[in-house]
Amino acid sequence: MIMARTSQRKPKPGDKIILPKLPPGFIDDLPPEDQVAITEILGKPISLVSYRDDDGYAELEFTEPDGTIHFLYVDPALIKPASARRQPAQKRKRDSSRH
Repeated sequence: MIMARTSQRKPKPGDKIILPKLPPGFIDDLPPEDQVAITEILGKPISLVSYRDDDGYAELEFTEPDGTIHFLYVDPALIKPASARRQPAQKRKRDSSRH
C-alpha cells in the first residue's frame, strides 16, 4: 500500500493557525460587531484550542484589542498552520541603495 505524502502537518492544539476564509453563511446570523471582528482575523494567526470529540471541528480562539474573546468552531479542512503562510515582503527584500 502506498501512502500519499502531505506537505502540511495537522495543526495541534496550542498551535497558531490561519483561517483563510469562512464557509458561506457562517457569520450571517451574528451581530454586526462580531461579523466585523471575525472577518478582520481572516488570514491572520489565531490560536487552535482543540478538536471537538463529537464532530472533530476545530475550536479556534482570538481576542479583540478591547479584550472581547471569540471562539469559532470550523471544519479542520479550513485551517492552515500559521508557519505555512508565506511572507513575501521578507523574501523580496532588496538593497535599496542600489539603483
